[in-house]
Amino acid sequence: MAGIFKAYDIRGIYPTQLNTSVAEKIGRALTVFLKAKKIVVGRDMRPHSLPLFEALAKGITEQGADVIDLGLCSTPQSYHANGKLQADGSVMITASHNPGEWNGFKLCRREAVPIGGNSGIADIEKMVAEDKWPAAETKGKILSYNIADEYASFLRSFAKMDRKLKVVVDYANAMGSYEIKGIEQYFDVIPLYKELDGTFPNHEANPLKTDTLDAICAKVKEVGADFGAALDGDADRCGFIDDKGEIIPMDLFTALIAQDILSAGPATIMYDLRSSRAVRECIEANGGKAVMSRVGHAFIKAQMRETGAVFAGELSGHYYFKENFVAESQGLAIIKLANLICAKNKPVSELVAPLRKYFSSGEINSKVADTSAVLARIREKYADGNIFELDGISSEYPSWWLNVRSSNTEPLIRLIVEADSKDLMEEKRDEALALIRS
Repeated sequence: MAGIFKAYDIRGIYPTQLNTSVAEKIGRALTVFLKAKKIVVGRDMRPHSLPLFEALAKGITEQGADVIDLGLCSTPQSYHANGKLQADGSVMITASHNPGEWNGFKLCRREAVPIGGNSGIADIEKMVAEDKWPAAETKGKILSYNIADEYASFLRSFAKMDRKLKVVVDYANAMGSYEIKGIEQYFDVIPLYKELDGTFPNHEANPLKTDTLDAICAKVKEVGADFGAALDGDADRCGFIDDKGEIIPMDLFTALIAQDILSAGPATIMYDLRSSRAVRECIEANGGKAVMSRVGHAFIKAQMRETGAVFAGELSGHYYFKENFVAESQGLAIIKLANLICAKNKPVSELVAPLRKYFSSGEINSKVADTSAVLARIREKYADGNIFELDGISSEYPSWWLNVRSSNTEPLIRLIVEADSKDLMEEKRDEALALIRS
């Protein structure tokens, strides 16, 4: 059980770290923590997701709450069900993009508000370790519910396309087939790896690893598709490919979606602080209010609620929509990209081209002995810029900027640099890395 309680979820290797005994206790602890009467539970296609569901459901019902069993579903569908059914909480059984031997639980309160390390997971871990439970007056029941039709109807309500676009979809043998089932008829879909297989026989279900996108990039070019969409294991992240078979950087995709949203009028849109300056500039040029956020879905969702933002994009490929209870919906991201292509009547490569105007290092990880000492050196070195500490240390200059932050879970420092020219980016990247690694 050691080490499975993370900053954003519960995750471990089955059955050595996460097993049915632990799952039952987590079910009990979550019910007690939330004082819940009704908890929505969905699961992915991993072979051990079903026994974990059965154990988790036993714990929940033994503590007196009902389980609303969604069966197989995507994580965005589970968020939708949480809000739609006015549940006291929800659990999605998945290890997302992790290899097949992993599994886990994504936990939420009412209205799909995430439960994280500092907002409940630590309390749940303590209860699981103590293994002492108050007696429940009555046992709960397990009730099946099919959210798929309602979620599909929700997605379709945003469609404004005037023609069928040809789209290559890499389902990664995972839950993407459930996420977009209700909108496939709007597109001429060329599928890759659609059959469910929790062993991930073709590639890791992680669009952040660009080598997993080789097949979809090639297929987009081969068939002359309008774009490609590569979903991760539980379909709460997606990587997009343009009509030329080129990867669309995930921050620039935020700017594309912002254009479709802002075509309906002014709105607040958030972007994570690692994003290109082009994102803020695009949001503002299209009449939106651009708000920077720190990294991590729990922080972003909380800030969206505080600011009234209608949409937020994260460099990791998470796209958050107010309409889906301030949570991810990759089906909605696909619809909104298609809307933009049809409205502008331009290939997506042309829509992205004006945004590709700066040079980014991408996020670079460095293992360090003392993260606080490194951050102190960075703070001193770049104090002459517009320096702020929303998440780690950022410093902005007229022709470049950097962000340096520490990992939540490992002794790692993460650096990202963006500049007006490639030479300047490389110079400042190397300078900052030397400081970090000295």
